[in-house]
Amino acid sequence: MNIELRSPDKVMKLSRLGSFHQSRLSFLRSFLKEFKDWEYRRDLFDLNKEGFGTAVYSFRKDERVYSLVCFANQIDDNERSDRVIATKWDAAFTLHDGIPEKKDIERLRNEVPKQEVGRMSYKELTLSRANKSVRVFNHVVEKLSNGEQPDLELLSKVGYLYRTTAVYGSGKFGLADRFRIKNREEINGPFRLEMMLVYLVRQFTFDQVNHIAKCRNPKKAISLDNKISKNLGIGNSTGLGMAPFIVNHPTLLNNWILMRETALKKIREIKNVKDQDFQLFCTCLKNSLTNITSWNSDSEYQIKKIKSLLVDINKFLKFIDNELDTNKDYLFNEIYNWIDQNMCEEAIEYIVSIMLEPYDEIVEPLIQKMSSDEEKYFNIPTNRSTDDLNKILKDRYSEILKIDFENKENNQNFWFISKNKEEPRLADRFDEQGSELEQPLAIARDIKKLHQKVEKLKKPISVAEFLIENADLRHVIRRVFIIEKFPYSEIQDNTIGKSIMPIDMLRLKLSYFGALKFDPRSDKWLRICMFQGAPLPNDLKNYDEQWVYKTQI
Repeated sequence: MNIELRSPDKVMKLSRLGSFHQSRLSFLRSFLKEFKDWEYRRDLFDLNKEGFGTAVYSFRKDERVYSLVCFANQIDDNERSDRVIATKWDAAFTLHDGIPEKKDIERLRNEVPKQEVGRMSYKELTLSRANKSVRVFNHVVEKLSNGEQPDLELLSKVGYLYRTTAVYGSGKFGLADRFRIKNREEINGPFRLEMMLVYLVRQFTFDQVNHIAKCRNPKKAISLDNKISKNLGIGNSTGLGMAPFIVNHPTLLNNWILMRETALKKIREIKNVKDQDFQLFCTCLKNSLTNITSWNSDSEYQIKKIKSLLVDINKFLKFIDNELDTNKDYLFNEIYNWIDQNMCEEAIEYIVSIMLEPYDEIVEPLIQKMSSDEEKYFNIPTNRSTDDLNKILKDRYSEILKIDFENKENNQNFWFISKNKEEPRLADRFDEQGSELEQPLAIARDIKKLHQKVEKLKKPISVAEFLIENADLRHVIRRVFIIEKFPYSEIQDNTIGKSIMPIDMLRLKLSYFGALKFDPRSDKWLRICMFQGAPLPNDLKNYDEQWVYKTQI
């Protein structure tokens, strides 16, 4: 049986993209799988009794070494902020290429805490900073210093001791350019070094609370239980800064989506599903109910999504138990067709993710295809004709061409860069000033404008000729020729309409990072937790790859 890939018109709607969940394809999971056989070390741990100082952690294999250099700093409570414009943080980190010498650490001690204002070298690969969840951090230290484990109920509400506020890579602030390392097999996957940094930072947070507790009460203090540590992750607050990334990296977006869709297609095409594979799918699904029921959020929008997800999953489990013929050929195709007809988008995409769990042999080769050499597709084929352009527009943007931008509601918002916050923002075009500063993120509107101009041409002309009079549309002409080769490169929706939920764009990216639970604080920013439930570094060699469905807090 040959199953068609799901249509981009269906998949690339914001409501569906905003319903994606982590899977075997997610970057943090592929990172763990790649580095499970590497040697983990804590090379330096020079902290004073209050927990301030320097630490170094590393992964080593053969001649290759990656070292996380940590600087824990003393700051006042009024200096702690998660905003991009902050200048001080509880801790700052960089991932160093190789083993840092004493002179490297001294150089980094002067630069890393400055973050954007500092300057790294080609020896540094990623840069980050993080703040304590003060209430949780202090609670854990206090309990451990008194010989007690912390309150699990409190931990479950937060899920981490620290939260990162940014992770930088690829040439920013002097960091190594991608070309220096792009041929290394172990990092042949998106954001793999960023995932390594976050993972090692997580371990630093555990070591720091244990150290402070021990210093505070040497005779009575105990260490944080490994089971509790395992079920804590690293928090992150993510705002609109992530949204432009989705728009500005079309070939990368395509490869992420295409690999997920390809995996789904291949799994639906399996004629004889092994009983053990089906049982693993069912086990993961049932185990995941704990994750769903412990998913905390104050957002009415998210609470509604969680409730509908839980209702649909229970409905699906009843279908499996009472109606599904598990001996039928193409079992996962039967399952997909049923969920597609009977469940909401949130639940459909949740189950699609879990369908990947039994099939490492399908997923693993696809992970290697998720990166993109984007510059290859940057040039516009100016020798092509406007007829070619128009054909692609009609074939690949049919849904977008239906949008009426004369309707005020479809043109309601605009994207801009806040001068004060130094972050992308979304504003009401008709109630707020600054639309003249609009960023080129209204792709649907500009595609519609391009189509209208091409349609008015009396005869076909070359794209080069068209560009002479329409240079303002160069960015979307480039995208049209990209989508010709990359069908999942474009959001098939209106990013400036009145009804837009920007967090859908954030959640899409975060699902590929591997975030488990999403906690929107508005329609424009949310909190997540990374690596919650993941194996600790010392347990990597023999970890359970389905750990993600077994978190306990």
